[in-house]
Amino acid sequence: MTTPNSTLRAVRMGLLLSQDEFARAIRDAGQRAGSPNDASKRLVQRWESGEIAAPRPLYARALEAVTGLPIDSLGFPSLVLARVADDGQGGHDLQDSPVGMPAAGTGPATAAVMPRGNYSGVWRSTYEYVSSGRGGEVFTGKHYVVLLQHGNRITGRSLPNASLNPDSPLTLDLQLEGSTVTGTWTEQTAAEGYYRGARYFGALQMLVEPTGRRMAGKWVGFGKEFDVNTGPWELRLMDTSTAKATLDQYNRPPE
Repeated sequence: MTTPNSTLRAVRMGLLLSQDEFARAIRDAGQRAGSPNDASKRLVQRWESGEIAAPRPLYARALEAVTGLPIDSLGFPSLVLARVADDGQGGHDLQDSPVGMPAAGTGPATAAVMPRGNYSGVWRSTYEYVSSGRGGEVFTGKHYVVLLQHGNRITGRSLPNASLNPDSPLTLDLQLEGSTVTGTWTEQTAAEGYYRGARYFGALQMLVEPTGRRMAGKWVGFGKEFDVNTGPWELRLMDTSTAKATLDQYNRPPE
């Protein structure tokens, strides 16, 4: 029994790419790198379904180029590729359990209450942080993110043009226990921004309101001076649909 890779699916959807378009982008990345590959829609489906637990090295490099994320952040098991034998089918046969969960959830956001335990959809993420390098001023980070849920695992990825600070993609890897959501966050800051492309990460814990339409809590992370920082974080439901038309609608900076 395989575990679907919803992390990869969330990243692909966050890039607003269909499986066909994602496969084409992977092929193009291979061509640019001088390592042609035969990525296809079927191969992407096998990755996302968990049928293939890890990509071959040439696909791993192309995936990193297309998504801008390291391969171990794409829902595949942490592994040393050189230690595993090629299965000849575009992937490797691993004993490790795959990471990441899949997705589901449809319907308009106008429903009064979401089904308990199903939090897939488009959410507005808002957090606050203090910039020690700018006199302790408080700043706000906002993104529209796609959340995808399978079981008690929730994976999130911001849409490509949907951040208040341009070119700062956000990823979330969360676990749901009752009304408590706990997990990790990662944000790659803009190369031309104040933080010069630095990658920040940390922990996150929130409580889900009874309506299922809002999560609120706090984040924890390290600062530049190796100090531990914290601040408020909120996720607010915008739409339970993850259809392409919905994602296109929210592919813009939050107000």
